[in-house]
Amino acid sequence: MEYSIGQFIKNALMEFISYTGFANAEMGHIIMILVGLFFIYLAVKYEFEPMLLIPIGFGILIGNIPFDVDAGFQVGIYEENSVFNILYQGVRQGWYPPLIFLGIGAMTDFSALISNPKLILIGAAAQFGIFGAYIIAVLSGFAPNQAGAIGIIGGADGPTAIFLSSKLAPSLMGAIAVSAYSYMALVPVIQPPFMRLLTTKKERTIRMKKPRVVSKKEKIIFPIVGLLLTTFIVPSGLPLLGMLFFGNLIKESGVTRRLADTAKGPMIDIVTILLGVTVGASTQATEFLTVDSLKVFGIGALSFMIATTSGILFVKFLNLFLKEGNKINPLIGNAGVSAVPDSARISQVEGLKYDPSNYLLMHAMGPNVAGVIGSAVAAGILLGFLG
Repeated sequence: MEYSIGQFIKNALMEFISYTGFANAEMGHIIMILVGLFFIYLAVKYEFEPMLLIPIGFGILIGNIPFDVDAGFQVGIYEENSVFNILYQGVRQGWYPPLIFLGIGAMTDFSALISNPKLILIGAAAQFGIFGAYIIAVLSGFAPNQAGAIGIIGGADGPTAIFLSSKLAPSLMGAIAVSAYSYMALVPVIQPPFMRLLTTKKERTIRMKKPRVVSKKEKIIFPIVGLLLTTFIVPSGLPLLGMLFFGNLIKESGVTRRLADTAKGPMIDIVTILLGVTVGASTQATEFLTVDSLKVFGIGALSFMIATTSGILFVKFLNLFLKEGNKINPLIGNAGVSAVPDSARISQVEGLKYDPSNYLLMHAMGPNVAGVIGSAVAAGILLGFLG
């Protein structure tokens, strides 16, 4: 009897140990846990997009806790009907991105764009990064639909990247989403060198005319006209564009303040938490650490650089046709990517280095919000052609 009890305890202990993370850990899990810790470090130490990097970073830790898949615990994000798998459906089925866009619309002021409509051209030019990355991805061996999903990283818009990849390349969605959000967070590191390299000291000190005051009527009309124009051209972008412009209308109408406050406050915060954690958890080492994932990160970096460069060079080109006094400071060209409002803030910071009294933030918000619209339109075009 004593032997039986002792053997039972030994067997139970050995079985318990076999279920622990220590027994099931592989090098891939350790690598991804270090990546997750690095994301959290960037968010806490340097405040690089903490609202995104902390949920994603902690999600990476959650997704890479090793366990025995055959044990039947149903705790992994890829195990059918597990809690994380159910929450992940908001990413896989594309539910979360439109809700994020609703919140973005409710917190966005399109006044800078309405007062100076030509700034939308800068936002459009920056989208060249998307199509440039598409070409690079195709040449790298990806299928056209996968290349389209990878290319959207160049728009610097995480929700759009998730929405499009969920439709075109579900198998690459984790890599695309983490890549998009990573480069969004690294905007303060990636963009300034290109801004300085591609502009002269004289160009950096260009003073732009103060934006005119936009009336309430114009602000109310804009989301309605914007919806009709963009979605009639690209109906496939309706989930993102529809929610973006709806969120803006409930903000600007002035009669639905509670709805606007909910959309831009508690709702977008809750969805951001769920999206960040589940996207992070989807980077499970066995599914994530592949050659294709590394290619996605490489092409994503190139696409972001192309988008930044395209926006700046387009402003320089546009200035060739503008009279003195109407010229645009090319330091706002980087803001054509849709990393709102970080890329616009960088325009401001860089501008103040060369002229401490030249405030570019309001001007930069024009191409910045145009970039949000542009990336959603580009996603709709890609979905229409490749979906």
